[in-house]
Amino acid sequence: MDTLDLARLQFALTAGTHFLFVALTLGLATLIAVVQTRATLTRSAVHERMTRFWGRLYVINYVMGIVTGLVMEFQLGMAWNGLSHFSGNVFGAALAMETLVAFFVESTFLGLWIFGWGRLNRWAHLAVFWVVTLTAYASAYWVLVANGFMQNPVGAELSGGTLRLTDAAAVLANPAALTAFGHVLAASLVAAGFFLAGVSAHHLRRRTAEQEFFRRSLRIGVFTGLPGLAAVLAFGELSFSTVQPMKWAVFETRRRSSGSGRRPRRRTRRSGRAWEGPRASWTTCRPRSRCRPGGIVMLGLFGVMALVSLVSVPLALSSRAVRGLRAWHVLLTAAVPLPFAAVLGGWVLREAGRQPWAVQGLLTTEEALSDLPPGLLRFSLAAFTVLFAVLVAVNVWMLARAARRGPDPADGPADGAPDLPSGSSAARDEPIPAAVF
Repeated sequence: MDTLDLARLQFALTAGTHFLFVALTLGLATLIAVVQTRATLTRSAVHERMTRFWGRLYVINYVMGIVTGLVMEFQLGMAWNGLSHFSGNVFGAALAMETLVAFFVESTFLGLWIFGWGRLNRWAHLAVFWVVTLTAYASAYWVLVANGFMQNPVGAELSGGTLRLTDAAAVLANPAALTAFGHVLAASLVAAGFFLAGVSAHHLRRRTAEQEFFRRSLRIGVFTGLPGLAAVLAFGELSFSTVQPMKWAVFETRRRSSGSGRRPRRRTRRSGRAWEGPRASWTTCRPRSRCRPGGIVMLGLFGVMALVSLVSVPLALSSRAVRGLRAWHVLLTAAVPLPFAAVLGGWVLREAGRQPWAVQGLLTTEEALSDLPPGLLRFSLAAFTVLFAVLVAVNVWMLARAARRGPDPADGPADGAPDLPSGSSAARDEPIPAAVF
């Protein structure tokens, strides 16, 4: 592999792995916020315990995701300084806002939520987690603003060999960013829904004593998955308004005949010179390219998840099926990885489908690459591969361990004790230890 292939593979590894953590974090945050709202409004003990249990899994995934995000930022700066030099004036501010939101605001309020159990008033504690959820959305939005500009560059012009921002509103309202934002949020809800349903089904299959707890959690997961899939489909359809011609071939039943459907040749000025490289006329995803398999995986798994959800919704309405249909429980548990594999396929389609461009029509991937020796990239690729393999393995092990253990007895009131809301004087006298999370 040459330097460009090594750099692309390294970026695919770091960004793709980080995306898996993000998908679960975004979806779980939404569901936990809704469950905690129910617990706060009704003072329901079971919903408060659900908030704590699923919140523990959320925190585990969030912390590991932060680590992968830091590594991704490092390799982006190391391997792609041509991209930063050419278009950093436009989307650099978006990435800076993402860092500010994710690493300062979101992390700060998440810390308040973790250590605020039994210390904050229950309404303040609920507000804190809604801030966590909304800042997670904001973080995803800013990332997709940057990515959307690379997919569909708007609101900028060339000046002295680099891009200069001319219309911030156009960049922020870029259709390639907004439709992707909705698509990602919907996919995250699907991932979280399947996760809740699968973990709950595992406990119900093993005849857990926490029947009410996991029956409610399973139904939340199932009833989230189906509308989430509908939203994924809707935003996916809207995304075709900015899709590159290469991606259309993924959805065709046959390859285009030579000369048909060609993208119009365009001339772009960079540094005062007109050029159009030979790769500028690439228009199809060839059978051996990475684009077509990504689209096939995404579409195929979408169909499988839709079938599972359509079967699960009526079964979830039956208390008897929720309690004792063990074959269904096995199906839901086995379906947990499907949304994550689907989002990876969709990410490959979105990113590989615009090649050879780093910024569509303006900057090629080869031009975006840093001037690095292949040996350094081989070393960093090997190091990142080992690091990410360890992080993913640790995250899966910690999530599985916490999920199998189930909710702690300490998550609810002691026998005979009143169900104290957060913020009451008695609750403050005996705060929940931070180690619970």
